[in-house]
Amino acid sequence: MLKRSFDVVLSIIGLCVLSPFLILISVLIILDSKGPILFVQGRVGKNNIDFNIFKFRTMRVQSQNKGLLTLGNNDSRITKVGYFLRRYKIDEFPQLINILKGDMSFVGPRPELRHYVNFYSEDDMQIFSVRPGITGLASLKYRNEVELLKAAKDPEDFFINTIIPDKLKYNKEYIRKRNFFFDLKLIGLTVIKVIIK
Repeated sequence: MLKRSFDVVLSIIGLCVLSPFLILISVLIILDSKGPILFVQGRVGKNNIDFNIFKFRTMRVQSQNKGLLTLGNNDSRITKVGYFLRRYKIDEFPQLINILKGDMSFVGPRPELRHYVNFYSEDDMQIFSVRPGITGLASLKYRNEVELLKAAKDPEDFFINTIIPDKLKYNKEYIRKRNFFFDLKLIGLTVIKVIIK
């Protein structure tokens, strides 16, 4: 109850305080490239149920047809404004709506595409016992994931057979350790890493 109350209150405050900034970002996205302001994509959430995640659009329309993975921060599909939004994780701000709706929490395993969840083992499914989050142990370790994928000889194979198993290990560790104060610590570490990047 404490975690959910924290999520609701903080997401409401965040949406209210950030609303002028969110409007500005929306205008910049419209001016920068054709397409919608938000990128909406199906992800897998708590209890292994699909939901739509919201992000500011950082790529050109139909970019997902050229591959599900983003290969480096200089991926040619990323717009000029999108590069800035991704660098400082601003593209994640619309997920405050997901948190308010109850799809997500501030802290938890990052929600994955169903395509990649199909590679999970039965034991891996335990991560769906909690709401997915904007940040978490695995998110902190793999902040440079797109650059790792860019350097990989076979990005898809590297993601499925190396990154996903390691992320799952950290997500399971989070589930074992999770409590309200641990969440606050992870939020603090996330803010610090964004600022010093």
